[in-house]
Amino acid sequence: MNHPNILIIRTSAMGDIVMSSPLAEGLRRKYPQARICWLAEPQVKDLLANNPNLDRLIVWPKTEWKKLFKGGHIVLLAREAFRFARMLRNEHFTLVLDAQGLLRTRLLARLSGAPRRTGFRSREPGWFLMTEMIDKGGNPRRMGSEYLHLLESLGCSTADLSPRIHLSPGTRDEATATLGSAGVTGAFAVFAPFTTRPQKHWVEQNWIDLAKGVREDLSMEVAWLGGPADSEKAAHLAHQGGGISFAGTTSLAVSAAIIEQAALVVGVDTGLVHLGTAFRVPTVALFGATRPYLETPSPCTVVLYHPFPCSPCRRSPTCEGRFPCMGDITAAEVLATATGLLESGKRP
Repeated sequence: MNHPNILIIRTSAMGDIVMSSPLAEGLRRKYPQARICWLAEPQVKDLLANNPNLDRLIVWPKTEWKKLFKGGHIVLLAREAFRFARMLRNEHFTLVLDAQGLLRTRLLARLSGAPRRTGFRSREPGWFLMTEMIDKGGNPRRMGSEYLHLLESLGCSTADLSPRIHLSPGTRDEATATLGSAGVTGAFAVFAPFTTRPQKHWVEQNWIDLAKGVREDLSMEVAWLGGPADSEKAAHLAHQGGGISFAGTTSLAVSAAIIEQAALVVGVDTGLVHLGTAFRVPTVALFGATRPYLETPSPCTVVLYHPFPCSPCRRSPTCEGRFPCMGDITAAEVLATATGLLESGKRP
């Protein structure tokens, strides 16, 4: 492949988009003249739109397709799917990398018409839609190591590759204005307490105690981030512990820019925390039921993880809702870790 035409398929979720971001840079290094595109869902497109290693971002309207299906508009859905498939085929891709390993992403790979379709081996059906299957290798302790392994399987060098998210100047300006209008003008900490699964959550009182400690001991304001579904809970935490809630009031891109400008990020296993690492912001990640990594390329990220015999249980907790792996992490430990990070001055 002298000048390949490459499509990366990683449609979601936010955290995985961050961790898989080295794919574009690794491919660009090996194939500087290649055309490299990325297929993603609308909710994460802003994390990819300004990547200098991508020639095109293709947005897959998955949510719209689901609405058509649930509404019984099968003919219209078929028409839209055919139109999308034709668009993919007209791109004349020579290589597709399925970095997700789901049936739907394998279908998208096959619809592209690319003669070479490489992806992760998984328990999902549809292996026959691919031409090559790669085990999810790499070092499970390292952040995003499976994506580096995928690159290495293609002969790409992964030296010095790390997650990188590129934002537009306009997005950064909007974040600065948003912070300023809320009265945040000095150093501030971002708290990211929210995820889709309760076993990944930290104890509410710990968040409150930590917010008070950060504001009193570190003289930082606290910016609580989350999505629209988290706005009520974030407002409660901000009321109890102090700080300002931006949950549900900013776009993903602006939330990312707020993180980029932060002096500290603390959060559970969520994409917002992984963004802290990508931006080289001092970050304390709180892991328990899930443990996506223990080591990162950033010198200023610390993972706090107190494993139990059942850890990590992922989607199958056995502790009847107690989640001691998260409860065992105290607010005092997190505050001490954050203080040490800031005093070390490790931020590049």
